This record gives sequence, structure tokens and C-alpha cells, in this order.
Amino acid sequence: MVVLTTASVACSRFHCRSSVAAAALFLSASYSRARAPPRGSLLRRRISKVSLRSEAMATAQSSETASDKGLPLGMDATMADEYASQSKLLQEFVKIPSVGKAWIFNSKNENTSKAVVSIGQSDMLANKRRQFLLNSYISKSASKSVDFQWSPFPTEISGVSVIVPSPSGEKLLLVRNAEDDSPTKLEIWGPCQLENEIHIAKSVHGSLYADEWFEGVSWNQEETFIAYIAEEPPQSKPVFNDYGYKKEGSSEKDCKSWKGQGDWEETWGETYSKKRIPALFVVNISSGEVRPVKGIPRSLSVGQVIWAPSSSYSLVFVAWSSDNGFQETPRKLGIKYCYNRPCALYAAPDPFRDEAEKPSTDGNKGETTNMIMLTADLSSAFFPRFSPDGKYLIFITAKSAVDSGAHNATNAMHRIEWPTDGKLHGSLGVADVVPIVMCPQDGCFPGLYCFGLLRDPWLSDGRTMILSSVWGSKEVILSVNVVSCEVSRVSPQDSDYSWNVLALDKNNILAVSSSLITLPQIYYGFEVSQTEIQWEWQEVSTPFPKPSDKISSIVAEHKFSILKIPISNSSDKLANGAKLPFEAIFVSHKDSASSPTIVVLHGGPHTVYPSSYSKSLAFLFSQGYNLLVVNYRGSLGFGEEALQSLPGNIGSQDVNDVLTALDFVIKKGLIDPSKVAVVGGSHGGFLTTHLIGQAPNTFVAAAARNPVCNLSLMVGTTDIPDWCFVEIYGREGKNYFSESPSVDDLCQFHQKSPISHISKVKTPTLFLLGAQDLRVPVSNGLQYARALKERGIESKTIVFPEDIHGIDKPQSDFESFLNIGVWFKKHMSK
Repeated sequence: MVVLTTASVACSRFHCRSSVAAAALFLSASYSRARAPPRGSLLRRRISKVSLRSEAMATAQSSETASDKGLPLGMDATMADEYASQSKLLQEFVKIPSVGKAWIFNSKNENTSKAVVSIGQSDMLANKRRQFLLNSYISKSASKSVDFQWSPFPTEISGVSVIVPSPSGEKLLLVRNAEDDSPTKLEIWGPCQLENEIHIAKSVHGSLYADEWFEGVSWNQEETFIAYIAEEPPQSKPVFNDYGYKKEGSSEKDCKSWKGQGDWEETWGETYSKKRIPALFVVNISSGEVRPVKGIPRSLSVGQVIWAPSSSYSLVFVAWSSDNGFQETPRKLGIKYCYNRPCALYAAPDPFRDEAEKPSTDGNKGETTNMIMLTADLSSAFFPRFSPDGKYLIFITAKSAVDSGAHNATNAMHRIEWPTDGKLHGSLGVADVVPIVMCPQDGCFPGLYCFGLLRDPWLSDGRTMILSSVWGSKEVILSVNVVSCEVSRVSPQDSDYSWNVLALDKNNILAVSSSLITLPQIYYGFEVSQTEIQWEWQEVSTPFPKPSDKISSIVAEHKFSILKIPISNSSDKLANGAKLPFEAIFVSHKDSASSPTIVVLHGGPHTVYPSSYSKSLAFLFSQGYNLLVVNYRGSLGFGEEALQSLPGNIGSQDVNDVLTALDFVIKKGLIDPSKVAVVGGSHGGFLTTHLIGQAPNTFVAAAARNPVCNLSLMVGTTDIPDWCFVEIYGREGKNYFSESPSVDDLCQFHQKSPISHISKVKTPTLFLLGAQDLRVPVSNGLQYARALKERGIESKTIVFPEDIHGIDKPQSDFESFLNIGVWFKKHMSK
């Protein structure tokens, strides 16, 4: 057993717009085709187009030959064997299961407990993800060693949307969401039998929210009620028949009648195209009766509900206003991946409480108040958790994202002292626990970047939370004492691997660790010293299938490191945090200097590509490529000043950072500069298409998944038009945001877009597009791809008809990365 010591980390406290003349110049340029260019320019253009089109014609002829041989449409006959070979290899990666959530249940014996781990695996034929539960008994010895005894076979959970054990572990809730007009089913399981099955008709509510944002399913402490979030029941729609409109009182089931649509209602955008109003409900698990929590206006969408201790206001939840535009726009802006949507914590009474116990009339307003706001002075509050003794309500805030407009930013953690009498009167004081870190010192805590909390994140002292966060290019496990405000890194400090907490076993931690070249492995952590913050991590033997000898051999030929990249041109205008080096993860083959290299770019832009295992990237480097994964400035995990340096500078600062990282590895002799490709999705696709335009001689091939190519087109079609304004203008973009952009705005959007550099592009480019994408609608990628073809540049486009922004359906994801692998092989083998 290896002892890994973790040091304690101190808690730190801490465009101008275009002119009309410029717009006119842009508009006149749009009509440049109608004007005759100079003769010499025309001749050079014709020569250039002839050479480029000859290559495109060769590709077209290759496709015709493939068609003659009975190959699929668009298949290059010369690459058919490559498709077959890479497809077989990718299947081996797809078969490897992934670790999902985990739960640990304590027993009467101090030295034993039981773990349940959910395992996911792609079912390619069904085009779905299969979910399994694997059980294990945990035996702990006095010598700080642990033994896991796994069940011989996993149990498949089919058709289940949500799994939530009760606080005691004596009961288990399984949610089977409605399909078509069938009811939602709530199954309450005991130790060995189904205790109750509750069928909930659509007239009561729609399907339960099972995503990580709105989802909130919470047992009360007595395990008699469950609170949850579900789509409100459908609103009435007009009904018509041969005589016209049917008035009230008529049955919709009458013959010769049909239902109209009524007024259109906004949804919450990408991934929520069929979701409009998340509402709060409570079910009595014994009787099966369901009651809505009344008094919540339809203008609020609720989520993340938990039960409060000893209070007439029994339920605490998060709510987002439907009118969440920056200029109080009466619309819902897309919320997926957007932490900059204002939200607050509220409390409301349990609808099953006696009427006499409900809150009385508020004398100030002269009306009955069924809910109260707990965080009126904060623009953001989510992930609420009560301390075990009920004394503190802890929550996360993305106030910096809300205030700046960036869709994600550095988080903070706050604390509310919950009234001991359970009565919520007067203002509740909010105290800082983890403040925003602006400019981290070298190697020190860079701030909190939290994407979720365990349902029970507490060690036995009732004051220490365990959570996962981002620290540079790594995911780490942190402990946070919510009273002393001390933040410590629990996962090994000398490891470049990424670590995530799965569950807590009293004062011990079940975690998963991986790297870009290492499959996920479960570990069990013991705290061996509270004074020095020391933890021992023991690898847990699991029954997970081992990768094939071929995969193991390929992985063994690679290594990875996290590189510190100094910025190329530090300006006095930059904040100190923006002058610090950014990072890139370099995955290298044993013959790295002669191997081709793929530059990998994350989306967002305010996300991060961590060092954790990725099936898709493992497949790419298994082809013999080096990978350069760039976490350019603006990424999460490097402090707030570095992140906020990017809005207003996209298309320049981020592009320069990528080229700087590439120059860094070239100068160190790590790669061959003549064999470099680039791939990215969303904002990573924005950078990919920018790079092939701004550095046209650098990349021999490119691939873009749902790329942002033309902001002036995207702004009128995306579910997040505010993103366009903030990323182009910076913080001031919040003030400029409009549903009807001016000519000046459209000019700026075009100038900052990859399509403004398309005349310089030479790189063969593959486009992978989701037809149902609401975030970066398919028109963006199609326009750019068509413009490349118009200029005689080789390109290939695959559209997935049922996929949204992530292109994450198993079959689509498979075909997407298979084509990326074959595309790069074709062009980097020349």
C-alpha cells in the first residue's frame, strides 16, 4: 500500500462597437461577386481554383468508383479497408464499460458495509446505453486495508431513468418515465420485494426530470414521502370539429374532432426541446397520492429539491425565472451547460402538512405566501445541501458567471445558518465558505469548479464536505470544512491523473481515477492524519473486464504529460491571472517525433478537457498519433482572471494560444510539424475552422463537430443568442444583447467568425453535424461546408438526423469518430 500525502490548501478571500461605415463596407463586400476584380487577380484566382477543383474532382471520381463497386454513398474506395480495420478497433473501445454513480450503505458492524456501483455500456444495435448495478460487500480491517467481495453477476436495470436509495438504505426508488401517453411509474423496493408501484397519469404531471441540472428526487428523513421535479401537466388546447371550435364542457374524445396547438410556449433549449415547466410534486409512498406544491408561479422553473429539517417550510429548492434574458427579455434562454442563468433558493411547505400548519398571511403583502426566497441578495444559488445536524444550509453559486455573462466561471460556496426553531423569519445571513479565486499562486488552489454534489457529501464530523472539482487540467477531490472554511486536496497531489468521488463510507472515500492513457480504476481512500491531511489510497480489485491484449499493448506504447505553456505576447492590459501559463496535455507515442499529431480542442469555451480517460481520444491515439489537448486561456480550473480574459477576444486570443502550444511542442522537437491535424466540437469547432483559415499552411486535415462557423447566422437561430454578444463584446455584451441585432453587431459577428477567413482555407475538412442541434444549429456547419466546396476545397459532411449538439447517441458517436479516424489516416498518410 502506498501512502500519498496531501497538503492543505489555504482558502483565499478574495469594444467598442462597429461604425455604420464598417457595416456598409461589410455589406458591399457581400456583393463583391457582381464587381469585376482586377485582371491579374482574376487569373490567379482561376489558377488557384483549377488546382483545388482538380483535387475535389478526383475525390468525386473516387466516390463514383465506390458507388460502382456497391460501396456506401460517399465511401472512398481507396479507404474501404481502412474503414473495416478502424471499425473493428473502435468496437473494442466501445465494449469497455464505464463507471457511473455509486452508493454505500452502512451496516450494524463497524467494519462492514455494502456498495452498489452503476455500470454503463453502449448497446450499439439498440442505439442506447445499457445500465447495470454491481453489488459488493466491503470488509475493513484495523490495519487500514479493505476487501471488496463482488456479486458474481451484475443486474441490468432496463428502462429506469432515476435510481435513488432512501437515507437508511432500506428502500430504493426506481423511476420509469412515461413514453407516449403511458403513465410515469414510481417503484418502491424493499430488501427483497416490490413494496409499491405508483402509476401517475399525464393529467397529474409529465415525465420526471432525470438530468443533472433540474433533477431533484429527495426522500424525507422518515422515508414516508418523496419530493421530485416533473414536467407540469399539459395545458388545455383548443379542440375543433366539423362545426368549428368546441366550447368548454365538450369531450375531446368525441368523434370527428381534433386537438389544435394553442399558444406556443418556450422550452429551455438544447436537450430540453420537449420540456417547458419543471414543477414540484410530493408523493405519499404508502397511499400513492401525489400532490403538487402550490403557490409556485409558472414563471419559475424549479429543480434540485431537498427536504429541510424541522421547519414549517419543509422543502428547499432552486428556481429559475422564465424571463431570464439580460435585458429582462420575456423568454427562456438555453440552460444546458449555462451556469450564467440567474437562480435562487426558495423554501415551501410540504403539501401534505395540515392546513393549520401552513404559513399564515403575510401582512406586508396582504396575501397568502406559500414560498419564500432564501437568497434574495445573490444572483445565483444551486446544489443545496443541509449539514447532518440541520444547522447549516450549504450551496454553490455561479455569481461570477451571472454577473459577467460568461456561460460558466469560477464558483463560490456559501453557508446559511438554519433557524433552530425551524421558523424562517427575517433575513437569513449568508456567509462565505469558499470565495472566488481570481489569480491563484503557483500550485495553489485555483478556485472551485463544481458540476455536482453527492446527495450525502459529509464526513462523520458533520462539518466536512467531500466533492469533486477542477484543478488546472486535472479533476481532483477536495475536502471543505464549512465552518473553518479550510479547503484541502484529498486526491494525490503528485498525480496528473483525474480523480472523482463516487460515494462516502463514513470517513472513507470511494473514488474513481483515470488518465487519457489509463482506463478508470476504483480506489478506496482512508484518512490517516487529520492534522497533516494525509490519505492512503488502495486500489480496489473489480470484476470489470480487462481490455483486449491489443488495446493493452497500444496503451502501453503511450505516455502523457501536462505541459505548462507560457503565453506568447503578454500585454499590460491583461490581468495578472491572464499572464500565467496555460496548459496542454501531450499524449505521445514512443516514436513521437516522427508520429503525426492531432490537436484536440474543447468546446465552451469555458469548460476544460481534463486528463481523465476518453474512449474517443484513446481510439484516436491508438492509430499511432500524438495528441495535443489544449486548455487555452478561458478554460475552467485556472482562476477567474484567466477565464475572463477570453470573452471579447474569441477568434484571436484562443487561436493564438493553440498556435503557441503547437509551436511549444515543435520547438522542443516533440512532433513533426508537417503532420498535424486538428479536431474540435462546438467552440472547439469554432477554433478548428478559425485555425485552418488563419494558419492555412499548418494543418493537413481537420474535423469539426457541430462547429460555430458564422456568428451572424447563429445569433438568430441558437437557443443562447446572448453567448454571441458576450463572447464577442466581453462583459459589455450583456448590455448590447438584443433579439434584433443591429447591422453593426452583425458586422462584428462576421468579422470574428471563421467564415471571414474562408478564402484562405486549404485544409481538407470533415463536418459532423446533428440535425436536431438547438445550440449551434446545423445551418452553421452546412453553410461553411458548402462554401468550402464552392471554393474547390475537399470536404465531407455527415448529418445525423436524430442527434442534438453532443452527437452522443451510441451509433452516431461511433460513426462520427470512425470517420474522423479514417479522414485523418487518409490525409496524414500522403
